[in-house]
Amino acid sequence: MVAALNSNGDMGSLKSARRIVVKIGSALLVDEDTGCVRRDWLDALADDVAGLRRRGKEVLIVSSGAIAVGRHHLGLDGPILKLEEKQAAAATGQIRLAHAYEEALARHHITVAQILLSPEDTEGRRRHLNARATMVTLLELGAVPVINENDTVATAEIRFGDNDRLGARVAQMVSADTLVLLSDIDGLYDSDPRRHLDARHIPLVKRITPEIEAMAGTAGTGYASGGMVTKIAAARIASAAGCRMVIVAGNVSNPLNALEVGARCTWFRASGSPRGARKNWIASGINPAGTLQLDAGAERALGEGRSLLPAGVTLVTGSFERGDLVTVHGVDGREVARGLIAYNATDAGLIRGHKSREIEQILGYRGRDELIHRDDLVLME
Repeated sequence: MVAALNSNGDMGSLKSARRIVVKIGSALLVDEDTGCVRRDWLDALADDVAGLRRRGKEVLIVSSGAIAVGRHHLGLDGPILKLEEKQAAAATGQIRLAHAYEEALARHHITVAQILLSPEDTEGRRRHLNARATMVTLLELGAVPVINENDTVATAEIRFGDNDRLGARVAQMVSADTLVLLSDIDGLYDSDPRRHLDARHIPLVKRITPEIEAMAGTAGTGYASGGMVTKIAAARIASAAGCRMVIVAGNVSNPLNALEVGARCTWFRASGSPRGARKNWIASGINPAGTLQLDAGAERALGEGRSLLPAGVTLVTGSFERGDLVTVHGVDGREVARGLIAYNATDAGLIRGHKSREIEQILGYRGRDELIHRDDLVLME
């Protein structure tokens, strides 16, 4: 379904956003002729990020560019690189890219943290939980995570457009409400505007249909590896996760500020909220790996919206690992909740009935205070 509007309609801008993922492509960040980071552009982007943070918004950056930077530094200037050459370029480029982000945001006294993800980190339940916990903790500590695919150890070809989808996966993982794809184009058109002068800009997409998919173009040129096809794929992932997405031109100074003041763009509406999408994902799990039995006090605490602490658990059964789905049962034996547990079955059995402050003494390491955090817990009707 396409909304024939001349503005962003009811999607608004970044003013209503709470947690924002910004995806940046190589063509915006790296000068194709020199292989150097466009420092002036990155500094302006850092100014935008700092402005968002001053208004209480959390920002994560998914950045391409490591291969583009590294290949020039290593003298890999051929038109097509072999897989091992791409990996070598990524290995050196990631260092330079992280340093560029560190310098740009240090001007605003903002700490940068680099995270390299693989598809298994975003799709495997335990690794998903670990990566999510790391990124959320960094946000709580006031840092800006800068995320890229772990290209240096990829076992398959570095795929076309991965970072568009990676941006959507990150938004899904951290329950972001807004995904911004900074592009070399200002949104979706009903045909390729580079080839058709009469192409019509689409400001708002309420639902991704075959009609919308047919509008997607082909890959860009130069270092850009994504095209509108991958952006539509990213929009599907984001929308299903309760995260709205916007495509906006990034080849201007201060692109996030430009978006806020009304730059032409295309918004993709979310299906529900990030919290609701995550809760639905947990509730729909069909293979719980274990069960927890609660005392009356813990059962009441869950009903009040609190996390599940080990002190309120009377019995642990099943064979499960950290991040697995377990069911939670009340005093009368009925299932009252289910969630993703923060400990394996052995450790959960050892700390059940104990205060959170005793966990380190019992297990020999300090894990989470909660057996199941409230963000990973769904109450059953």
